[in-house]
Amino acid sequence: MYNTTYYAATSLDDAVAKLKADEEAKFLGGGQTLIATMKQRLAAPTMLIDVTKIPELKGIAVEGNRLVIGAASKHSEVSMSAIVKGAVPSLSGLAATIGDPAVRNMGTMGGSLANNDPAADYPAAAIALDAVFTTTKGEHKAVDFFQGIFETALEDDEIIIKISYEIPKKAAYEKFRNPASRYSLCSVFVAELADGPRVAVTGSGNNGVFRVPEMEAALASNWSPDAVTSIRIDPETMLSDMHGSAEYRAHLVSVLAGRAVAKAG
Repeated sequence: MYNTTYYAATSLDDAVAKLKADEEAKFLGGGQTLIATMKQRLAAPTMLIDVTKIPELKGIAVEGNRLVIGAASKHSEVSMSAIVKGAVPSLSGLAATIGDPAVRNMGTMGGSLANNDPAADYPAAAIALDAVFTTTKGEHKAVDFFQGIFETALEDDEIIIKISYEIPKKAAYEKFRNPASRYSLCSVFVAELADGPRVAVTGSGNNGVFRVPEMEAALASNWSPDAVTSIRIDPETMLSDMHGSAEYRAHLVSVLAGRAVAKAG
Protein backbone atom coordinates (compact mmCIF):
# COMPACT_ATOMS: atom_id res chain seq x y z
CA MET A 1 0.00 0.00 0.00
CA TYR A 2 0.95 3.65 -0.33
CA ASN A 3 1.74 5.77 2.73
CA THR A 4 -1.37 7.03 4.47
CA THR A 5 -2.34 8.60 7.79
CA TYR A 6 -4.90 7.08 10.16
CA TYR A 7 -7.16 9.41 12.12
CA ALA A 8 -9.91 8.40 14.56
CA ALA A 9 -12.65 11.02 14.35
CA THR A 10 -14.31 11.93 17.64
CA SER A 11 -17.46 13.52 16.22
CA LEU A 12 -19.33 13.94 12.95
CA ASP A 13 -18.16 17.56 12.64
CA ASP A 14 -14.60 16.45 13.27
CA ALA A 15 -14.78 13.78 10.55
CA VAL A 16 -16.29 16.13 7.96
CA ALA A 17 -13.75 18.88 8.77
CA LYS A 18 -10.85 16.47 8.28
CA LEU A 19 -12.21 15.36 4.93
CA LYS A 20 -12.73 18.91 3.71
CA ALA A 21 -9.15 19.75 4.69
CA ASP A 22 -7.77 16.94 2.54
CA GLU A 23 -9.53 16.14 -0.73
CA GLU A 24 -7.60 12.84 -1.03
CA ALA A 25 -8.82 11.56 2.36
CA LYS A 26 -11.45 8.82 2.73
CA PHE A 27 -13.91 7.88 5.44
CA LEU A 28 -13.20 4.47 6.97
CA GLY A 29 -15.78 2.10 8.44
CA GLY A 30 -14.87 -1.54 8.85
CA GLY A 31 -12.46 -1.29 5.92
CA GLN A 32 -13.58 -4.56 4.35
CA THR A 33 -13.61 -3.03 0.86
CA LEU A 34 -11.36 0.02 1.13
CA ILE A 35 -8.37 -1.72 2.74
CA ALA A 36 -8.48 -4.52 0.17
CA THR A 37 -8.63 -1.93 -2.61
CA MET A 38 -5.63 -0.13 -1.16
CA LYS A 39 -3.68 -3.39 -0.97
CA GLN A 40 -4.26 -3.83 -4.69
CA ARG A 41 -3.02 -0.26 -5.24
CA LEU A 42 -6.35 0.71 -6.75
CA ALA A 43 -6.85 3.45 -4.15
CA ALA A 44 -4.36 5.64 -2.33
CA PRO A 45 -6.09 7.96 0.16
CA THR A 46 -3.72 10.28 1.99
CA MET A 47 -5.73 9.89 5.18
CA LEU A 48 -8.15 7.28 6.55
CA ILE A 49 -10.74 8.98 8.74
CA ASP A 50 -12.15 6.29 11.04
CA VAL A 51 -15.79 7.11 11.84
CA THR A 52 -16.59 3.93 13.81
CA LYS A 53 -15.75 5.49 17.18
CA ILE A 54 -18.21 8.37 16.84
CA PRO A 55 -20.92 7.98 19.54
CA GLU A 56 -23.77 9.17 17.28
CA LEU A 57 -23.17 6.22 14.96
CA LYS A 58 -23.74 3.63 17.69
CA GLY A 59 -26.82 1.95 19.10
CA ILE A 60 -29.73 -0.31 18.20
CA ALA A 61 -33.31 0.48 19.28
CA VAL A 62 -36.98 0.11 18.41
CA GLU A 63 -38.75 3.43 17.89
CA GLY A 64 -42.46 3.02 17.24
CA ASN A 65 -42.86 0.69 14.27
CA ARG A 66 -39.23 1.16 13.17
CA LEU A 67 -35.99 -0.64 14.00
CA VAL A 68 -33.18 1.94 14.16
CA ILE A 69 -29.56 0.83 13.82
CA GLY A 70 -26.49 3.03 14.13
CA ALA A 71 -24.35 3.06 11.00
CA ALA A 72 -21.22 1.93 12.85
CA SER A 73 -22.94 -1.23 14.12
CA LYS A 74 -20.91 -4.26 13.12
CA HIS A 75 -22.49 -7.19 11.29
CA SER A 76 -21.83 -9.38 14.33
CA GLU A 77 -23.67 -6.90 16.57
CA VAL A 78 -26.67 -6.90 14.25
CA SER A 79 -26.71 -10.69 14.02
CA MET A 80 -26.53 -11.20 17.80
CA SER A 81 -28.68 -8.28 18.97
CA ALA A 82 -31.71 -9.37 20.99
CA ILE A 83 -33.47 -6.21 19.83
CA VAL A 84 -32.96 -7.05 16.15
CA LYS A 85 -33.94 -10.69 16.71
CA GLY A 86 -37.14 -9.57 18.41
CA ALA A 87 -38.13 -6.91 15.89
CA VAL A 88 -36.84 -8.22 12.53
CA PRO A 89 -35.33 -11.70 12.94
CA SER A 90 -34.78 -11.97 9.19
CA LEU A 91 -32.38 -9.01 9.36
CA SER A 92 -30.46 -10.68 12.17
CA GLY A 93 -30.27 -13.85 10.07
CA LEU A 94 -29.10 -11.88 7.04
CA ALA A 95 -26.25 -10.31 9.02
CA ALA A 96 -25.14 -13.74 10.19
CA THR A 97 -24.58 -14.82 6.56
CA ILE A 98 -22.19 -11.99 5.69
CA GLY A 99 -18.63 -13.10 4.96
CA ASP A 100 -16.87 -15.01 7.73
CA PRO A 101 -16.40 -14.25 11.47
CA ALA A 102 -13.48 -11.91 10.78
CA VAL A 103 -15.56 -9.88 8.32
CA ARG A 104 -18.60 -9.83 10.59
CA ASN A 105 -16.53 -8.56 13.52
CA MET A 106 -15.05 -5.67 11.50
CA GLY A 107 -17.54 -4.73 8.78
CA THR A 108 -20.29 -2.18 9.55
CA MET A 109 -23.83 -1.83 8.29
CA GLY A 110 -23.30 1.80 7.27
CA GLY A 111 -20.09 1.03 5.43
CA SER A 112 -21.68 -1.79 3.47
CA LEU A 113 -24.69 0.30 2.47
CA ALA A 114 -22.54 3.30 1.53
CA ASN A 115 -20.33 1.10 -0.65
CA ASN A 116 -23.34 -0.54 -2.35
CA ASP A 117 -21.46 -3.55 -3.69
CA PRO A 118 -23.70 -5.50 -6.11
CA ALA A 119 -23.18 -8.63 -4.00
CA ALA A 120 -23.92 -6.93 -0.66
CA ASP A 121 -26.78 -8.26 1.47
CA TYR A 122 -28.07 -5.20 3.30
CA PRO A 123 -29.38 -3.31 0.23
CA ALA A 124 -32.07 -5.97 -0.30
CA ALA A 125 -33.21 -5.58 3.31
CA ALA A 126 -33.16 -1.78 3.02
CA ILE A 127 -35.38 -1.83 -0.07
CA ALA A 128 -37.74 -4.53 1.24
CA LEU A 129 -38.11 -2.91 4.67
CA ASP A 130 -38.61 0.64 3.33
CA ALA A 131 -35.47 1.91 5.05
CA VAL A 132 -34.72 5.56 5.70
CA PHE A 133 -31.11 6.72 5.92
CA THR A 134 -30.39 9.61 8.28
CA THR A 135 -27.15 11.36 7.30
CA THR A 136 -25.18 14.46 8.15
CA LYS A 137 -27.12 16.23 5.38
CA GLY A 138 -30.65 14.98 5.88
CA GLU A 139 -32.54 11.82 4.96
CA HIS A 140 -32.72 9.44 2.01
CA LYS A 141 -35.37 6.80 1.42
CA ALA A 142 -33.94 3.48 0.28
CA VAL A 143 -35.78 3.64 -3.05
CA ASP A 144 -33.81 6.81 -3.88
CA PHE A 145 -30.57 5.94 -2.09
CA PHE A 146 -29.28 3.17 -4.37
CA GLN A 147 -28.45 4.60 -7.78
CA GLY A 148 -26.50 1.82 -9.53
CA ILE A 149 -23.63 -0.52 -8.79
CA PHE A 150 -21.30 1.13 -6.25
CA GLU A 151 -23.36 4.33 -6.56
CA THR A 152 -25.57 5.97 -3.95
CA ALA A 153 -27.18 9.34 -3.25
CA LEU A 154 -24.43 10.17 -0.74
CA GLU A 155 -22.24 13.18 -1.40
CA ASP A 156 -18.48 12.84 -0.85
CA ASP A 157 -18.58 14.49 2.58
CA GLU A 158 -21.88 12.92 3.70
CA ILE A 159 -21.93 10.29 6.46
CA ILE A 160 -24.71 7.83 7.27
CA ILE A 161 -25.65 8.24 10.93
CA LYS A 162 -28.36 5.62 11.28
CA ILE A 163 -30.70 3.42 9.28
CA SER A 164 -34.38 3.02 10.16
CA TYR A 165 -36.27 -0.08 8.97
CA GLU A 166 -40.01 -0.65 9.06
CA ILE A 167 -40.82 -3.61 11.29
CA PRO A 168 -42.66 -6.00 8.96
CA LYS A 169 -45.63 -8.25 9.66
CA LYS A 170 -43.40 -11.04 8.35
CA ALA A 171 -40.22 -11.29 6.31
CA ALA A 172 -37.50 -13.69 5.19
CA TYR A 173 -34.20 -13.69 3.33
CA GLU A 174 -32.88 -16.40 1.03
CA LYS A 175 -29.27 -16.30 -0.13
CA PHE A 176 -27.56 -18.34 -2.83
CA ARG A 177 -23.83 -18.13 -2.14
CA ASN A 178 -20.93 -18.32 -4.54
CA PRO A 179 -19.38 -21.65 -3.49
CA ALA A 180 -15.87 -20.18 -3.33
CA SER A 181 -16.20 -16.61 -2.05
CA ARG A 182 -19.51 -17.10 -0.17
CA TYR A 183 -20.71 -13.76 -1.50
CA SER A 184 -24.26 -13.54 -2.80
CA LEU A 185 -24.67 -14.84 -6.32
CA CYS A 186 -28.34 -14.06 -5.97
CA SER A 187 -30.43 -13.28 -2.89
CA VAL A 188 -34.06 -12.33 -2.28
CA PHE A 189 -35.62 -10.51 0.67
CA VAL A 190 -39.42 -10.64 0.95
CA ALA A 191 -41.49 -8.70 3.45
CA GLU A 192 -45.09 -7.88 4.17
CA LEU A 193 -45.28 -4.24 5.26
CA ALA A 194 -48.25 -2.17 6.35
CA ASP A 195 -48.81 -1.02 2.76
CA GLY A 196 -48.25 -4.43 1.15
CA PRO A 197 -45.58 -6.92 0.08
CA ARG A 198 -42.02 -6.05 -0.96
CA VAL A 199 -39.63 -8.24 -2.93
CA ALA A 200 -36.02 -7.07 -3.30
CA VAL A 201 -33.17 -8.81 -5.11
CA THR A 202 -29.43 -8.38 -4.65
CA GLY A 203 -26.37 -10.00 -6.22
CA SER A 204 -27.90 -10.33 -9.66
CA GLY A 205 -29.20 -7.12 -11.21
CA ASN A 206 -27.02 -5.40 -13.78
CA ASN A 207 -27.92 -2.09 -12.14
CA GLY A 208 -27.64 -3.28 -8.55
CA VAL A 209 -30.41 -4.07 -6.07
CA PHE A 210 -33.95 -4.00 -7.47
CA ARG A 211 -37.61 -4.66 -6.65
CA VAL A 212 -39.89 -7.09 -8.47
CA PRO A 213 -43.31 -5.38 -8.78
CA GLU A 214 -44.92 -8.40 -10.48
CA MET A 215 -44.09 -10.60 -7.51
CA GLU A 216 -45.27 -7.97 -5.06
CA ALA A 217 -48.63 -7.72 -6.84
CA ALA A 218 -48.97 -11.51 -6.88
CA LEU A 219 -48.23 -11.77 -3.16
CA ALA A 220 -50.78 -9.06 -2.38
CA SER A 221 -53.44 -11.36 -3.79
CA ASN A 222 -52.00 -14.66 -2.61
CA TRP A 223 -49.11 -14.91 -0.16
CA SER A 224 -47.74 -18.29 -1.21
CA PRO A 225 -44.60 -19.66 -2.91
CA ASP A 226 -46.63 -20.55 -6.01
CA ALA A 227 -47.53 -16.90 -6.48
CA VAL A 228 -43.90 -15.98 -7.20
CA THR A 229 -42.18 -19.10 -8.56
CA SER A 230 -44.19 -18.86 -11.78
CA ILE A 231 -43.03 -15.29 -12.45
CA ARG A 232 -40.04 -15.05 -14.77
CA ILE A 233 -37.37 -12.35 -14.62
CA ASP A 234 -36.01 -10.90 -17.87
CA PRO A 235 -32.40 -12.15 -18.26
CA GLU A 236 -31.55 -8.89 -20.05
CA THR A 237 -31.75 -7.14 -16.66
CA MET A 238 -29.35 -9.57 -14.96
CA LEU A 239 -25.60 -9.82 -14.47
CA SER A 240 -23.69 -12.52 -16.31
CA ASP A 241 -20.19 -13.72 -15.39
CA MET A 242 -18.07 -16.82 -14.90
CA HIS A 243 -20.06 -17.70 -11.78
CA GLY A 244 -23.50 -17.65 -13.37
CA SER A 245 -25.19 -16.62 -16.59
CA ALA A 246 -27.95 -14.01 -16.74
CA GLU A 247 -30.45 -16.80 -17.48
CA TYR A 248 -29.28 -18.76 -14.44
CA ARG A 249 -29.55 -15.78 -12.14
CA ALA A 250 -33.00 -14.92 -13.51
CA HIS A 251 -34.13 -18.46 -12.67
CA LEU A 252 -32.63 -18.19 -9.18
CA VAL A 253 -34.71 -15.12 -8.40
CA SER A 254 -37.95 -17.08 -8.87
CA VAL A 255 -36.68 -20.07 -6.91
CA LEU A 256 -35.31 -18.04 -4.00
CA ALA A 257 -38.39 -15.82 -3.85
CA GLY A 258 -40.52 -18.92 -3.43
CA ARG A 259 -38.29 -20.23 -0.65
CA ALA A 260 -38.31 -16.85 1.12
CA VAL A 261 -42.11 -16.63 1.00
CA ALA A 262 -42.38 -20.14 2.42
CA LYS A 263 -39.88 -19.31 5.18
CA ALA A 264 -41.72 -16.11 6.07
CA GLY A 265 -44.92 -18.12 6.51
